[in-house]
Amino acid sequence: MGTPRKLPSLGGRQVVIGVPYLWLLAFFLLPFLIVFRISLAEMDGVRVSEILTYADGVIQLKVKLSNYVFITQDDLYFRTYLSSVTYAGITTLICLAIGYPFAYFMARAKPSLQPALLMLVMLPFWTSFLLRVYAWRGLLGENGWMSNLLEFLGLGHVLAALGWIPSAGQFMNTPFSLTVGMVYTYLPFMILPLYSTLSKMDLRLLEAANDLGATPWKAFWLVTVPLSKAGIIAGSMLVFIPCIGEFVIPELLGGPQTLMIGRVLWDEFFSNNDWPMASSVAIVMILLIIVPLAIFNKYQAEAQEKAR
Repeated sequence: MGTPRKLPSLGGRQVVIGVPYLWLLAFFLLPFLIVFRISLAEMDGVRVSEILTYADGVIQLKVKLSNYVFITQDDLYFRTYLSSVTYAGITTLICLAIGYPFAYFMARAKPSLQPALLMLVMLPFWTSFLLRVYAWRGLLGENGWMSNLLEFLGLGHVLAALGWIPSAGQFMNTPFSLTVGMVYTYLPFMILPLYSTLSKMDLRLLEAANDLGATPWKAFWLVTVPLSKAGIIAGSMLVFIPCIGEFVIPELLGGPQTLMIGRVLWDEFFSNNDWPMASSVAIVMILLIIVPLAIFNKYQAEAQEKAR
């Protein structure tokens, strides 16, 4: 008898790599494939028809592509996708402008003070997301103290001139109220990655830049900002991606001018009961997010390889 073969054992590296892949397979790829299958089917009354059937020894594949064709032809979907990307981009830029100085201050604060500042950033998560968003209806509504403050500062006329509100004093159900709600909600997702990156930065590099004659502002742009690039990218992705598909904030704080793709998905699923059309809209939205992200990661990896 020959010697028994040993079964290949899984090393720690394979397990560490395999667990995230299994997670993505179970909670992203499989649901994505299910939604994609629904987008290619038809509604059969109150249920979705099967695209692959077997009868009398014959396998039939019925694929419906008209939903995707309709999306490219209907101007409503194009404007909705564009509106979602625009508001997500504006929210990301504002969160970066507000979150970077705050994260920088947290990273440079005394070590004994940093836990308290970190707690202040995470404190909103202790309250229901829905309640926090709904509270802005009272703050920005008629006679709300936030709307009164904006009017007192004279910002109502400025926002009206920029087209963010229809007229001075009307802040609710406008692009302004939508942007305020999204910035308030997703600002912590920008601050936390930036703080994590800035707190690990080697301060000796700034000292070397000062010794070489760089001003504090120049050292910030040439040393601090490039070294915090990973935090900027991570925070921007954490804000931009969920903002595109946001539904609750546009529903509570937005108006007719702020139609986003999340509202269209809701209408297609529950008002029109057209699951294939809603699934097609969702697939296109996912591709709008994943394809640019994959291209960006590819070029970033190539740039890192060249830097080595």
